[in-house]
Amino acid sequence: MEARQNDHDRCERRRACIVAVNDIDFPGLQAIGSVEATSRHADGRLTSHVRNFLLSTVMSAAALIEVTRTHWQIENKLHWVLDVQFREDAARNRKDHGPANIALLRKIALNLIRAHPDKASIRRKIKKAGWDDQFLISIIAHMR
Repeated sequence: MEARQNDHDRCERRRACIVAVNDIDFPGLQAIGSVEATSRHADGRLTSHVRNFLLSTVMSAAALIEVTRTHWQIENKLHWVLDVQFREDAARNRKDHGPANIALLRKIALNLIRAHPDKASIRRKIKKAGWDDQFLISIIAHMR
């Protein structure tokens, strides 16, 4: 299966293949998948990488491409924002339930900031909420 996409000044091609396995002694393993992604950038550079997956279910090659794309959308929309805007990777809390509690508070804060109708970036909203108590109250007031 092959999928093509033109986005962000590059032309991407993804090819996937799935092989069902029965005779490998690995708990829950049903298939092995591979996705090869090739990108031609606007400056003419060509990059390529292959990712291999151990799968707990047999799926079509098109479904594997969709699953890998969905994973990166989550990574880019949540984890990257938490790391860059909230500096999650620099957090020093390590004891007991502290890391889980702080992670939950960060996600709640991110959801509140995203839900606010102001068109500013997340970074600007964070700064504005720190500077302006009325703006902070308006963010909290938009909770649903």
